[in-house]
Amino acid sequence: MNASALPSGILVVDKPEGPTSHDVVAWARRALGTRTVGHAGTLDPFASGVLVVLVGEATKLSAHATEDDKRYRAELALGQETDTLDREGRVVDEAPVPALVFAQVELALAAFVGTHPQVPPAYSALKQDGVPLHARARRGEEVLAPAREVTLRGAALEAFAPDRVNLLLHTGKGYYVRALGRDLARALGTRGHLAALRRTASGRYRIEDALCGDALRRAARGDGAAQVEVRARLLPITPETVPLPALAVGESEARELGQGKRPAVPAADGTYLAFLDERPVAIVEASEGILRVRRGFR
Repeated sequence: MNASALPSGILVVDKPEGPTSHDVVAWARRALGTRTVGHAGTLDPFASGVLVVLVGEATKLSAHATEDDKRYRAELALGQETDTLDREGRVVDEAPVPALVFAQVELALAAFVGTHPQVPPAYSALKQDGVPLHARARRGEEVLAPAREVTLRGAALEAFAPDRVNLLLHTGKGYYVRALGRDLARALGTRGHLAALRRTASGRYRIEDALCGDALRRAARGDGAAQVEVRARLLPITPETVPLPALAVGESEARELGQGKRPAVPAADGTYLAFLDERPVAIVEASEGILRVRRGFR
């Protein structure tokens, strides 16, 4: 197939519970007939919700899309902690659940808002010596993940029952909601694990605008109507859809960027996706009004 005929764009998928993020990428590859597919921001198999799938030239946006804030609905089950910190794990610790009131839980949750060290789950994709922590954990190795600075931008207590806590969360990059569940349960004097997790937004991409994951799965299996739907939901790379601020350039600047030159353009320092009209030209870094190309677009 001619390179110009290959699909490119952003597919916002409502991942169902069960499949891995890699499974969703595999569905997109089969449904769209291209190998050039990635995603921005892994969702655990037990979790559901917004998974941003990048296709073709849009894969060049991956590093920037993963920087986006995320929003979640989470349900924390109190009384038992599992090795994976979610409902699919093995119970490794138990503690009675104290008699709690709404205000106590709100106060404990508020202490986690802001930038704080967080110890990631042992079952995570983070690597030590090139090996994912989850691979070490499954081999029975003791995993001691180092704490990392992460940010919880906002948190609200949506509902509360004696052994259940329902949360609304706004997180920064690299935040583990499963680790928050562990730490919040301990702060409440018990143990806990996530019973449910749903991502409702990733940057500008919202669950209300997402393609049903089952439609993508049907398209991957050859369902013609579903394949038409998937292609119709593939967002083009435009100033309105990208996870970067857009910078308009003229024909001469676009030509210079394509030649590896550094044109002078009025722009504040930072990273942009430069557009000539609606056509993406390059990911550029502006410094003192001079543009340097980071990634070019065909």
